[in-house]
Amino acid sequence: MSQVTIKIGGRSFDVVCQEGEENYLKTAASMLDEEAQKLESAGARITESRMLLMAGLLLADRTAASEEKLSKRNDASYSEAPDSEISKHNSILDTKLKAAELEISNLKSQISNQHISSDKDTDNNQINLETVQLEIDEAKATISFMLNKVKSLV
Repeated sequence: MSQVTIKIGGRSFDVVCQEGEENYLKTAASMLDEEAQKLESAGARITESRMLLMAGLLLADRTAASEEKLSKRNDASYSEAPDSEISKHNSILDTKLKAAELEISNLKSQISNQHISSDKDTDNNQINLETVQLEIDEAKATISFMLNKVKSLV
């Protein structure tokens, strides 16, 4: 764990985060601070907790609007894609899915054939296996989505 001091609305806060997430946390705090400063410059005289709440809500509103625009853009790009492009993309995803399934099979064989010398090795293999399984699940979901799109176009 790592401790980071962030400033929001002119106030300092000590926050704990995972190793390697310090820059992400500082960026997020900077965004929140920007919204808090807008509230303060507008002459809002509010408590610290209310200021943080309002700044968070402003950021959440901006995020929700961005996600909605992105979702509409993605939906439009899929619906405008020609069948051949969808089929090509589907084929690529199917190939990735088969490769991931093969990798899982190989990892399972390696795990069952070797004597694991420590808990750390077990954890690493489990993480690799879970990562590959997540990739397979993601590929399956994308293939399912693409197939539904193809079916709706036919």
